[in-house]
Amino acid sequence: MTQLHSPNHVYARQMLDELNTDGYASLVELFTLACETYADRPAFNCLGQTMTFAELDKYTRDFAAYLLGDCGLVAGDRLAVQLPNLNQYPVVAWGAIRAGVILVNTNPLYTERELVHQFNDSGAKALVVLSDLLPVVEKILPQTGIEKVVVTHAMDMIQAQAAPESAISNLITLPEALNSGEQASFTPPTLTMQSILVLQYTGGTTGVAKGAVLTHGNFFSCSKQVEKSADIFENGNEIFIAPLPLYHVYGFNTYLMGMIFRGGQSVLIPNPRDLDGMIQTIKHFKFTGFAGINTLFVSMLNHPNINEVDFSALKFTVSGGAALVMDVASQWETLTGCRICEGYGLSESSATVSFNRPNFQQLGTIGEPTIGTQVKLVDDAGVEVPQGQEGELLARGPQMLQAYWNRPEATAEAIDEEGWFKTGDIAVQQEDGYLRIVDRKKDMIIVSGFNVYPNEIEDVAGGHPNILECAAVGVMDDKSGEAVKLFAVSNDPQLDSKTIRDYCRQHLTGYKVPKHVEFLEELPKSNVGKILRRELRE
Repeated sequence: MTQLHSPNHVYARQMLDELNTDGYASLVELFTLACETYADRPAFNCLGQTMTFAELDKYTRDFAAYLLGDCGLVAGDRLAVQLPNLNQYPVVAWGAIRAGVILVNTNPLYTERELVHQFNDSGAKALVVLSDLLPVVEKILPQTGIEKVVVTHAMDMIQAQAAPESAISNLITLPEALNSGEQASFTPPTLTMQSILVLQYTGGTTGVAKGAVLTHGNFFSCSKQVEKSADIFENGNEIFIAPLPLYHVYGFNTYLMGMIFRGGQSVLIPNPRDLDGMIQTIKHFKFTGFAGINTLFVSMLNHPNINEVDFSALKFTVSGGAALVMDVASQWETLTGCRICEGYGLSESSATVSFNRPNFQQLGTIGEPTIGTQVKLVDDAGVEVPQGQEGELLARGPQMLQAYWNRPEATAEAIDEEGWFKTGDIAVQQEDGYLRIVDRKKDMIIVSGFNVYPNEIEDVAGGHPNILECAAVGVMDDKSGEAVKLFAVSNDPQLDSKTIRDYCRQHLTGYKVPKHVEFLEELPKSNVGKILRRELRE
């Protein structure tokens, strides 16, 4: 069994033990317990099909048996999964986890170059892929070490579809794989909290994408930390709308971990950019929870049919992945009656570092460090700064990554000997312990020697009634070294740059006011919905 023994996780192991008071050996114990406890209850819904916990238990057992049988994998091998939010995802993911096979979450929209890098860097031996993506896989497969490809059609869990025509000789459909596993015996491998569960690749917006090594203990800890911070859930009775991609650590931890362990139902949204379809789906559910990102909230608030959605049962909304704009948070609360709980985390933290607890939210902050998480703020020399001053946020805890896969130098650069992980984010800690993210260290703009943080500019400009969303970047300037440029999406074609600059001047000191304003029809975003400032700078 592939495990990692790292000397810089003494504190993390100690905190894991304190969270794991019931002595679970691995996450598989929690999963099988949930499937038994909530057997007849719905676990996932997608494309009109509901999958119960009992069905999830059977399908995952069969897929695990296939992986360790006809597929030829052994515990510790890597399985790449390239799927959108479909019922197939939890079947494949938890099947792999039960088999001790390490998941390599793969963005369905990756380019050929990105796929080749991730498959080879991870050493993936097998791939589960959506049939629509097969043509790209066929092109790059000879450049990888992938030996087996499992293909699935979007409708396979409703009605098994015929295998698509393909040049891949060892292709098998997911229904065929499940049937193979059903006929086979299954001997579960011995798993521990130190067993690697997933290689979660960072976005790769700068440099080469790296695989964060996350264990059963990492995800167990993160799930427990969030559960203790948000203790408003009734086990077996929650319904979460799930637009966040499961291949992203935020969605992965929310729906495949927390909701399953609590016996909740996740309504999977395959394409959250299809807002018409999403609203048509969610208006049939009296959902209690919603996890999103700022750009998604903006899109929903501006959709003409948003009032068709029943928010009367909504008691928990969480935002993460990117900074939440204050005006958006206020509009959401007015519409739904539910205040957003903003959290903060990274791929390297299994999703969460800090969180605004329900009923204790402070808009404009990312809340307090979760239970068992320690944070400190340091200057460029690594010296801790006084409270109230800006510094790079460092964090350590049982949810933090073990290492970067096969990258000891990158690991040593990011994690010190005491287990402190350098987030690259600039933050301020208030007297009450709540944290505010000022900005990404690399995104900071220096105007005439003054530090300017894009988040602050965006928060102010985003409050203008005719700006839907915006992003601020630094551009070269002969006089000030850098100047602020604002890219904005507006619902008023008459809105001009002078009006925006005058508006910003009311709320910002002079050197922070955007010198340049450019209007766009839409801002470039990652598949998770993060605004890509890097593309705007280029």
